Amino acid sequence: MIFPWHRRTLVALVALIVLVGCKKTAVTAAVEPGALTVVQGNYQSVQAGKELPLPIVMRVTDKAGAAMAGQPVSLVVSEGGGSVTPASGTSDVKGEFTAKWTSGPTFAGNKLLVNVPGLDAVRLEATGILPSDIIIAQGNNQTAKNGATLTTSIVVRVVGGGNVPMSGITVLFQVTGGGGSLTPQTAVTSALGEVIGKWTLGPNVGTQTAVVSASVLSPAVLNATATP
Repeated sequence: MIFPWHRRTLVALVALIVLVGCKKTAVTAAVEPGALTVVQGNYQSVQAGKELPLPIVMRVTDKAGAAMAGQPVSLVVSEGGGSVTPASGTSDVKGEFTAKWTSGPTFAGNKLLVNVPGLDAVRLEATGILPSDIIIAQGNNQTAKNGATLTTSIVVRVVGGGNVPMSGITVLFQVTGGGGSLTPQTAVTSALGEVIGKWTLGPNVGTQTAVVSASVLSPAVLNATATP
């Protein structure tokens, strides 16, 4: 036999259980991330070993597409070497997480995995441009008296694919025929990928030669003519 007050208590208890269950379901649905998307920074290119021009920006949203703040985000370089800073953190009020990615110094292919708990990892890619050629931009094939310094400075440029200037590359100047000297003997390329040298001819009359080398690249040959 169920007394009336027992019945009222039972109904109230059932209602409370249903209410708590509904609230729990609503809270659970609200905190579950639904998507991780790339806002900015995928498929960039930069000189190998340098920081990408644009930072990586990721966004975490719920299943309704609303931004989710405070979600843990981690980034791991999976190919190419290099680094990412910061490598972990939480999404901001816009649901976004921003990091700077530096490509590996010796590989063209670079890949980055971005992870948020409960979601599939997102892969980003970047291309590291490697030095490919040494170009004599100025000063080749000059003529001067033997022992004289050439009027026009030697300008050498190191470039990568697409004729992109390579900065921070060590270049070596070496006289190979006719005597004389090149100053400086070594230099590091500027932001334009260039180094500048002065060539003083040797005492020999006729053709004088020098080479410009950088790492494993094919050397470039300089020529000058010395007159009596």
